[in-house]
Amino acid sequence: MKLVIIAGPPSAGKTSLTKQIVKAFHPDLKIAYLKIDVVKAYEDIELQKEFQVLTKKIYSGDLCPDHAEVMVMGEAIQWAENNHADLFIVESAGLCLRCSPYLNQGLGIVVLSSIAGIHAPEKMGAMVALADIAVVTKIDLVSQAEREVLIQKIKDVHPGIILLETNALQGTSLNRLYELIKNSPPIDQKTLMLKGNPPLGTCTICVGKKEIGWKYHFGIVKKLDGLAAEYLYRGE
Repeated sequence: MKLVIIAGPPSAGKTSLTKQIVKAFHPDLKIAYLKIDVVKAYEDIELQKEFQVLTKKIYSGDLCPDHAEVMVMGEAIQWAENNHADLFIVESAGLCLRCSPYLNQGLGIVVLSSIAGIHAPEKMGAMVALADIAVVTKIDLVSQAEREVLIQKIKDVHPGIILLETNALQGTSLNRLYELIKNSPPIDQKTLMLKGNPPLGTCTICVGKKEIGWKYHFGIVKKLDGLAAEYLYRGE
């Protein structure tokens, strides 16, 4: 079974891209789809209605979507394999810019909207830096100069990333993406792992302590005048 994980900020065009991928491979491949969101999602209903593919969704609730993905991915892959899927597509809500949803196998695709601003790739950390492919959407809504600056910013964050530009609603210029998916090797569930290191910031806020100010908390804490990556460990 092939695996594709699609991440990106809200309204970047993840679902539109997913539909184009499904349209390109259905019905030649049996496709399973998992949507991970925070509160409410309808993408699974749309895909099931339009293409009759296997769908499932999970709400992360109090967890970040990437955290939820780590928790459910083993069962999700087993579900897809039990249903004899040839291609398993996972669409993450992608709201946590410190984490990365990609695994050490399959293809990790980050979807970036060209109207999000030229500095967007630098703000997304591991979501861009660990992706295999970046798909830039809504290219018809910005100038050529803005597109070129955005592309360069993505390359600055991840020099080796494969870059594709599209209007995902029409599915233009995605043939290379389809070839990459078609030629990607099947996954081995026994050796699947996260591609990047998860963050270490476990703290009292995570367990519900509501007071503000670092002096009221222990674990990994941060002061106002601290450097970007400067943290203190307080208490046991």
